Amino acid sequence: MNPTSTSLRIGVRRGMLELRQTFANRQDLMAVLMPSIGLLIALFFMRNGKVGPTGFSLGAATLPGALGMNIAFAGLMGLAQTLVVEREDGTLLRAKATPNGMRTYLVGKVVGLSIAAIAGLLLLLIPGSFFLDGLALNSVGAWLELLGILILGLAACLPIGAVIGSLFTNPRAFGIIMLPIIALVAISGVFYPINGNPWWLQGIAQVFPIYWLGLGMRAALLPDNMSVIELGESWRHLETVGALVAWALIGIFVAPIVLRRMARRESGSSMSERREKALQRVT
Repeated sequence: MNPTSTSLRIGVRRGMLELRQTFANRQDLMAVLMPSIGLLIALFFMRNGKVGPTGFSLGAATLPGALGMNIAFAGLMGLAQTLVVEREDGTLLRAKATPNGMRTYLVGKVVGLSIAAIAGLLLLLIPGSFFLDGLALNSVGAWLELLGILILGLAACLPIGAVIGSLFTNPRAFGIIMLPIIALVAISGVFYPINGNPWWLQGIAQVFPIYWLGLGMRAALLPDNMSVIELGESWRHLETVGALVAWALIGIFVAPIVLRRMARRESGSSMSERREKALQRVT
């Protein structure tokens, strides 16, 4: 049997199993759902606000950014944190010891994180569509555009998260991972257009996929006339697709190389050494 197809099949099964375990554990389930619930409550209280002179609902204008941020965090920080933690507890070492284990492991993580991210998106989008006015979700085209941006966003962010997670061996250093990602979210305008930022900050934001993910979500969910507040007064559909596809291709090329190097360095002695250092820090 083809090793690749076997890895994909077993990896999907593993991802679904881990997802069921997450949803069956109250603490893990709350960790997945609470960010979306918190954002939903905030959007509810923002529903009567207005975006400047446009008269458009502030809550409806903020919702696409909240969805984009959730997808970015799931792809960048979710996979990175999982890799760092499971590298220290020996899960990665056990995966390495089995035939095609690393490939199966990564497929499982991608499947599980993607479905969890989609669940969080639906938890925001479905209730939000009932109490937020102005969302352009009344056509098949809008839903297809939303699905396309969701897939491209995950494809662009998950490989980056894998690379980031491969570079750290200490879960307690995860704050170092979070800070630059949070800074990118802050300058990338996932909640607002970046027109008011200095030109050089606008340029930095447009290099990374978070900006394009937020823009794509706004293009899918907001009326066409809201594009006037964006850069170039346009949703820039082609640029959005091009940027996300470019990041996905870069990640697909770079992530396997970095992951293979990480896997080669994993051994029982290196894991024992990390555990010993962790125990020393605790004591």
